[in-house]
Amino acid sequence: MNINNIKLSVIGLGYVGLPLAVEFGKYMPIIGFDINQNRIKDLKSNIDNTLELSEEEIIESNGLSFTSNIDNLKECNTYIVTVPTPIDKANLPDLSPLKSACHSIGKILKKNDVVIFESTVYPGTTEEICVPILEESSKLVFNKDFYAGYSPERINPGDKVHTIANIKKITSGSTPEITEFVDQIYSIIVKAGTYKVDSIKVAEAAKVIENTQRDLNIALMNELSLIFNKLEINTQEVLKAAGTKWNFLNFQPGLVGGHCIGVDPYYLTYKAQEVGYEPEIILAGRKLNDSMADNIANRFLNAVKASASKEACDLNILVMGMTFKENCPDIRNSKVIDLIYHLKKYSNSIDIYDPWVQSSDIKNLKQEFSFVNAPERNKYDGIIIAVAHENFINLGISKIRSFGNDKYIIFDVKYCFSQEETDLRL
Repeated sequence: MNINNIKLSVIGLGYVGLPLAVEFGKYMPIIGFDINQNRIKDLKSNIDNTLELSEEEIIESNGLSFTSNIDNLKECNTYIVTVPTPIDKANLPDLSPLKSACHSIGKILKKNDVVIFESTVYPGTTEEICVPILEESSKLVFNKDFYAGYSPERINPGDKVHTIANIKKITSGSTPEITEFVDQIYSIIVKAGTYKVDSIKVAEAAKVIENTQRDLNIALMNELSLIFNKLEINTQEVLKAAGTKWNFLNFQPGLVGGHCIGVDPYYLTYKAQEVGYEPEIILAGRKLNDSMADNIANRFLNAVKASASKEACDLNILVMGMTFKENCPDIRNSKVIDLIYHLKKYSNSIDIYDPWVQSSDIKNLKQEFSFVNAPERNKYDGIIIAVAHENFINLGISKIRSFGNDKYIIFDVKYCFSQEETDLRL
């Protein structure tokens, strides 16, 4: 495969695929494909409802075109797959979007084509799951008629600093020649450099442990915060003191959601169990992080009930923020939603305020929860700042305090304000 003859496409135009396609579109013709026709319609009008890219950024990508018709990719010879890889209700890998993408690509795959995967998976997925589907759908032979590569995505939604061009890219291929080809492709757009590895499995494993490591570090901080709360010690003061040592890692306690940190460890543990190893530390961290929403809710309710001298069912509660992270509209796997469900078991009046959330994303939740465009003054017995949106920080603690009644409690989960300005923190 000659880099000069590349005809590129990106399959899946979400938080990962769209920024990637836009970046490539600055340097070459590229087709962005997504099965969501409304998404394609918006993108053709230069509208990105994930808010990752502005209208101007999409327009600047001169070589990029969009389609929801897989047949329009027949002239392509290189396909980059960036579809979601979520987990199901049992915390098992859900590879259905990935398998579907492979079936679609297989129908148009030609001799010498290359399929590069970016979706986060467990080690072995590309060659053990994806390649057989491509072979079956195309009737071509792997590493003879077509080839595969893997270059894990490292997108951080909402982050305008660590963008594709500024993050080192791991590259791999199914043969040494394809590894070099994949590396050359990404070198066009990634100014931070690339890192070639010896096999696709190494690249898959490297990706899945990045977020597993982060998950475990946050789990440790969460457990420490639970212990220090029992001991009536200020967790933040402890972490600041420990942080004066050069090799102390700066992690913070909090809710761990989204489609990366709260998901990727389950892909690794699934594969470990499949080969006969029962993970202990990884699953213990996941269990603790998944329990934090309930811990926060219980601590908050106890404090509010004591302050307001009311039964929980009579409390008026305001939850500020619903997305899985700050300055991002994504509510997928948001642990704030778990927090709200727990509060709802005990309180009949919960208002949710999040200017980042779009109505189309919460249409299935509107019947269950009350969403407000602006909180009422002097109404709430308890206020939880659950997400560190810039909107909330810019609003200021005085304005947020005005939403509370005369006996209100503020729980600042995300350390938006100082200890002196709030009542509860992790």
